[in-house]
Amino acid sequence: MRQKHVPVRTCIGCRTAQPKRSMLRIVRTPEGEVQPDPTGKKSGRGAYICYSTECLQLALSGRRLQRALGCDINETTIMEMESLVSEQHT
Repeated sequence: MRQKHVPVRTCIGCRTAQPKRSMLRIVRTPEGEVQPDPTGKKSGRGAYICYSTECLQLALSGRRLQRALGCDINETTIMEMESLVSEQHT
């Protein structure tokens, strides 16, 4: 029997490759709004982060997330991402 293909993505915080479904997708919508996308189905430019506060802090402090999405991220979105990561991490 043939094994099903599992998409792999790289975390922009720690740079490790993991299955797509085990990571949080952050998306910049066509309207330019940045938001977390736990479903992974919203249209727009996406970047992936592990469900780890350390990875999120690395991605934000080094401006890796901003560079990957090509825009700045507001405080409200950062707080929303932090709550999703801490909620999933525990």
